[in-house]
Amino acid sequence: MTRSLCILGATGSIGQSTLDVQARHPDRFSLYAVTANSQVDKMVQICRQHRPRVAVMACEASADALRQALSDLPDIRVEGGAAALEMVASADEVDVVMAAIVGAVGLMPTLAAVRAGKRVLLANKEALVMAGHLFMQEVEAHQAELLPIDSEHNAIFQCLPTDYSSGLEAQGVTRILLTGSGGPFRQLALDKFHDITPEQAIAHPNWSMGPKISVDSATMMNKGLELIEACWLFDVAQEQVQIVLHPQSIIHSMVAYNDGSVLAQMGNPDMRTPIANALAWPQRIESGVEPLDLVAVSQLNFEDADESRFPCLKLARLAIQQGGTCPAILNAANEVAVAAFLQRRIAFTRIAELIERALDRFSPRATDDLQEILSDDRRARDFVEQCIAESA
Repeated sequence: MTRSLCILGATGSIGQSTLDVQARHPDRFSLYAVTANSQVDKMVQICRQHRPRVAVMACEASADALRQALSDLPDIRVEGGAAALEMVASADEVDVVMAAIVGAVGLMPTLAAVRAGKRVLLANKEALVMAGHLFMQEVEAHQAELLPIDSEHNAIFQCLPTDYSSGLEAQGVTRILLTGSGGPFRQLALDKFHDITPEQAIAHPNWSMGPKISVDSATMMNKGLELIEACWLFDVAQEQVQIVLHPQSIIHSMVAYNDGSVLAQMGNPDMRTPIANALAWPQRIESGVEPLDLVAVSQLNFEDADESRFPCLKLARLAIQQGGTCPAILNAANEVAVAAFLQRRIAFTRIAELIERALDRFSPRATDDLQEILSDDRRARDFVEQCIAESA
């Protein structure tokens, strides 16, 4: 049976990899909808090559431009606006939703897919960071199928028992080992951090990612957000998650058991592996990824994650300890600070400083009210923008 796919964030690296895997298996997966924010040229290329039934641009003006560019393809319906994102994510025609919109803007369409009971392939970690308790409640209430796409969380998922609904401890799990490469500045002298440029920060040694996620990897906030995400996905306390630096990015994460076993998922650093795993789960399909040659790799190294070098890790642990809207505040402050760094408005070292100031400024609210979560998100964004403006 062919399953119908909606890709939220089709122009990003995850979206592009998903299109590649889908195109390798047209007998198993058809493409119903693709979405993007404002990259009209990329969407024109996607639509002409892959022929979805619906194309959505979050930006209304971009939707008008796309509609005009595809006027010779009347079989592709073009929609615009935030409501249209939620519409395609929850459409009756859709079986599987790839949630790959980067940042907080991905929360609402991802929730719409969950509430429609879809198989949701979660690449948007911010949905769980911002509203983890509410999000997981909605997954259970609507019997949605949630499968992780981040390479680390997908690796953990593959290493866990098939059924861990009774809790991980009952299945003998003692620890989750969340691996990270350490990014481009793992060995850079600390007194050089102030001079780091956006070009240096987005030059990840192993992975091909968008600018925002690449900067998050350089600060290791990406690993902090993944820590919060892992706690919600696998129902574990943050103390049970150990972050381990693994510069080769071959072991994507590990699970330790009470008999002394440590299970690891390994593979070349290519997001098509977790995408193919989740698309076809519980079966396996060809992904286009080159087989791993361990002899060529020759060695695997591991290090502790130094929180003095990567203060964002400490801030992420603090946020999930405090709970409530604190992770949403953390995420909002980080998004604004990273954007300012990429625009050369602030130094690299100010990213963590601004996040810490936002966490100190606002008391987290214990709430499952989505509007209150979004309200604290906006307050944190406004505060960080004000801090940046005052120091300009």
